[in-house]
Amino acid sequence: MGAAGRVGDAELLWHGGRDLRGADAIIVPGGFSYGDYLRAGAIARFSPVMDSVIAFAEGGGIVLGICNGFQVLCEARLLPGALLGNLNRRFTFRQLQLQVANADTAFTRTCTEGERLSIPAKHAWGRYYAAEETLQAIERGGQVLLRYAPGHNFNGSAHDIAGVMNEAGNVFGLMPHPEHAVDPLTGSSDGLKLFESMRLSAEAVRA
Repeated sequence: MGAAGRVGDAELLWHGGRDLRGADAIIVPGGFSYGDYLRAGAIARFSPVMDSVIAFAEGGGIVLGICNGFQVLCEARLLPGALLGNLNRRFTFRQLQLQVANADTAFTRTCTEGERLSIPAKHAWGRYYAAEETLQAIERGGQVLLRYAPGHNFNGSAHDIAGVMNEAGNVFGLMPHPEHAVDPLTGSSDGLKLFESMRLSAEAVRA
């Protein structure tokens, strides 16, 4: 909420409720929902609030999923693919360099294509996987927004994918944590570009 609050009004929503309170955009945050039992994001996908998030997304609403939120959106079939265990088989926390693969989206409009963003990652289940035909389709459709820069793909994600959006372009998920890169005092403010892009996009929809 602190990161979103830097670019606009932000309000916490309870996972056990269904009221989105008139939100212009939704962020499904990271963490360890239900202790990641069964499979990361598999249980949280059935939280009551997700019924409303799914309806919001299907109606064109802007939705961002971060880390566990990305896993939840994949489990809810709002995004293609799945997140598997890291190839190193360990929870890993490190600052990464990401490359912007598509800057013409609701989530990256304040970035430039090829730009590098310094954003931390912290996860054990972050290896992006999809069937080869799905990977080819999302590549053709420009749905890959962020890739791990050379030498930074520690989890083994297919095609170095760090973040992917849906075909409609209004739902985006990434494993690294942009909300932890919003202040130069903590090493980087590059994550703010994603939140600022969302704010601009939400304003354009509202106008």
